[in-house]
Amino acid sequence: MFRSYVDESILARAQKKKLISIKLYNPRDFTKDPSTNVDKRRQIDDNPYGGGPGMVIQAEPILKAVEKARGRKKNVKIVMFSPSGKQFTNTYAKNITKKYKDVILIAGRYEGIDTRVKKALRAEEVSIGPYVLTGGEVPAMVVVDAVSRQIPGVLGHTESLEEKRTASSEMYTRPEVIKHKGKNYKVPKVLLSGDHKKIEEWRAKYTK
Repeated sequence: MFRSYVDESILARAQKKKLISIKLYNPRDFTKDPSTNVDKRRQIDDNPYGGGPGMVIQAEPILKAVEKARGRKKNVKIVMFSPSGKQFTNTYAKNITKKYKDVILIAGRYEGIDTRVKKALRAEEVSIGPYVLTGGEVPAMVVVDAVSRQIPGVLGHTESLEEKRTASSEMYTRPEVIKHKGKNYKVPKVLLSGDHKKIEEWRAKYTK
């Protein structure tokens, strides 16, 4: 699921240039039966204590996966995803690049992850929006993308960062006129004028 996204386009080029490194750890690779030291089912979820719907991801496979990902690194940011977590923003992404070289993102599924993971790792809960998804994979990819583009060289030019330029919600490109169902849709004349001052004033009206 992750590779189909992070190994394409800008993120792929950034990895090739060694501007960023994205490593994936499957918690199922860290499961085992204490009696045989093997877990053929590679199960990482179980019923919640106290009852309730759904299944909960066990703490041990997650903790072992994080331990492997962290290695001997000291200054590591650990993030878990939750609808009730801290709101993820461009500012949050920018601050991460300033304070940390290594970030571990824990993407849960089912009803969630055993709370002891958060407590043991002192992980910060983060939300990408006021809604609930079926898993933490999409939020993790959102964070990877948003953080990566804050790293110098990933986008090629810092001017490519939308937050550093006037980002109008009204955008046009060729052709100058398109016809749809008998009606002509034209590019606003001001954008064809070559008058940069007027163009910026026009864009400011539609700034996001």
